[in-house]
Amino acid sequence: MIEASPSTILGIFLIFCRIGGCLMLMPGFSSNRVPMNVRLFIALTTSLAVAPLVMGRLPNDLANQTPLMTFWLILSELLTGIMIGLLGRVYFMALQTLVTAVAMAIGFGSIPGAPMDDAEPLPAIGSMIMMVATAMLFLSDLHWELFRGLAASYARLPVGEGFGTRVSLVEIVDQIGAAFVLALRISSPFIVYSVVVNLAVGLTNKLTPQVPIFFIATPFVMLGGLLLFYFLVKDYMTLFMDAFANWVANG
Repeated sequence: MIEASPSTILGIFLIFCRIGGCLMLMPGFSSNRVPMNVRLFIALTTSLAVAPLVMGRLPNDLANQTPLMTFWLILSELLTGIMIGLLGRVYFMALQTLVTAVAMAIGFGSIPGAPMDDAEPLPAIGSMIMMVATAMLFLSDLHWELFRGLAASYARLPVGEGFGTRVSLVEIVDQIGAAFVLALRISSPFIVYSVVVNLAVGLTNKLTPQVPIFFIATPFVMLGGLLLFYFLVKDYMTLFMDAFANWVANG
């Protein structure tokens, strides 16, 4: 049992700062569809559950710190949590960007869909892919791996060492590069399909300028894109979630 001392209360609040900052940006938990009081409750209960595991890694003299030092600890823990959440968010941001490109490539970019994680709406196919990715995050129990990783982060990023700005920026840049390469790799069949089909339609239109080939070919382009999406969507989501799960487990 943890003694309810000023140091313990401040320690739990520091844990809450890191976990709350992470969940504020982490996919799934940060969705606008989750009410703010529910997100606050999740962050608070997670902090209380993780506290017995990490209280031994916190400084013992938290209650004796100066107000300035206490403020710096709170700020550094909040920034650390935001950085961890942003590293996970980058994967879904890259996926969201490329699924918008995929929807435009197969002719469905103008069909609006409901917004999922963000307030801005996506194309209908993009909304479906983001909904599946968010659902798979919870159905595959990756949210429990996230909580395990947050508890393990105290061994790698101890409280009191401050926020490493340079290291954090390097990690964010590397994560952005890896996430967008992954999203581009799994979306490449749709991009190749778009280039080939539009090139063929353009050449046909040049050969027969008196016939509006573009308008005639649009339904067939969309049908081909749907067939390609039907055969590839399973591998598309599997490859993405495998990469995200690898980051959650080893990142």
